[in-house]
Amino acid sequence: MKKKKLLQCHNGLDKSVKTTMQEYDAALKACGIGLFHVRLLCTSFVAMVSGIVITNTSPYVLPVAECDLDMNLLQKGLLNAMPYTGMILVSIIAGFLTDTFGRKPFILFGFGGLFIFTIISGLSQTYIVLVIAKFFEGLLFAISFTPVVSLTSEFCHNGIRDRILFLQSSFASISQIIVSLVSWAVLPNDWKSVYFNGALVINTWNYYLFIMSLWSGMACFLYTFLPESPKYYITQKRYEDAREILIKIYKQNTRKPVETYPYANIWKDKITLKTDESAENKANTSFSHMLSVGLYNVKPIFHKPLGLYVLLFCTTNFFIMNMFNVIRLWFPQLSTIVEHYAKEESQDLCVMLDAYTQDLRVKNLNSTQDKICVPNVSGTETYINTVVLGIVCCVPYIIGGVLVNKVGKKNLFIVCGTVCASTTFGLRWVNSKIAMVALFSTTVALAQMLMSLNQFLVVDHFPTTTR
Repeated sequence: MKKKKLLQCHNGLDKSVKTTMQEYDAALKACGIGLFHVRLLCTSFVAMVSGIVITNTSPYVLPVAECDLDMNLLQKGLLNAMPYTGMILVSIIAGFLTDTFGRKPFILFGFGGLFIFTIISGLSQTYIVLVIAKFFEGLLFAISFTPVVSLTSEFCHNGIRDRILFLQSSFASISQIIVSLVSWAVLPNDWKSVYFNGALVINTWNYYLFIMSLWSGMACFLYTFLPESPKYYITQKRYEDAREILIKIYKQNTRKPVETYPYANIWKDKITLKTDESAENKANTSFSHMLSVGLYNVKPIFHKPLGLYVLLFCTTNFFIMNMFNVIRLWFPQLSTIVEHYAKEESQDLCVMLDAYTQDLRVKNLNSTQDKICVPNVSGTETYINTVVLGIVCCVPYIIGGVLVNKVGKKNLFIVCGTVCASTTFGLRWVNSKIAMVALFSTTVALAQMLMSLNQFLVVDHFPTTTR
């Protein structure tokens, strides 16, 4: 029996000895919830809005700018897809680099660059310039989004992490409402300014993109005042930096002196002498060393069981994202079509789409150089529908926040996936405006919930160094 106990201690199975991450979680719990977490969530809210702006502004711009940019349906689809093309190309590399070099540098670089390219989108005079700018917007957001989620989760202890992440995920729904309301306030106006003898024409949709660029600028500014993730510092063996940040969080949340913090001297045994520490850090912070450490941390992904988890989560995320974005990004355009083509008699959605595409073919066949292009501009009904969609998307997060710990993330994922597939299938036979909005809203809300649950499961199954 004694031999068995000694063997357990030797293998690290002694439950009385806390690991570094368990100590970190306990230290975070002692910090409580307060001003720091309010700042963190408010900043992540602005960041989430700036991310939604990248993908959601294009659908609102499509009906208004189709004549200014001479867009057909294929070009509209390509414009919607460009941000995601940028995200796909850089997301894996961005995730690897953030774990290797830290969260905060990539957040600042991503949102700063995003602000610049959103301004370029607003200045665009041709379709090509707008498409290229949208591509780089997606690329830069992919660089910044991964560390935003990691930073929020790593500042929360295990007891509240799922609820905080649910709350952060709900920001996407609130962001959709904000984007809808701003679009409703700006896009119906007839604004036009001409500069440099017609070389630069700023239309309503250009001003709209300028206004939306403020979100990424604010996100970059606000994140400059937040610290780096202590969890990242721990993985880099920089215990002193992690300890100092925990002390700052404790002081901000509790308004008490450092002496009252039970973990004020945490990891003191791990911090070496000043001279040895500086020499070691100099060697350990070189680019080649950090790169090799990052590659070493990625290695477990290609072995069991993480390799199978990667395949599973990537496959589920692909199908969820595909369904979510197709439905969400085309909703404003489809709502505009229904608004203009819905007849008094009952018609399903496919009949209205056929009527719209038939009109486009007729216009293209009968078009002349002298004919003036008149776009089918979104009316009040479309903007109200998108606001309703955003409000409905908040409901699953309220229910999920209550059920996630009782039912479990896996069971909640299965139920949401089943209902979401059913509502998507039912869109084919929608024959009224109310039913269209109801099914679209339910599908988008549940798909958004599925993406969040998929992300939470990734956090549960993958350690910090490989996440």
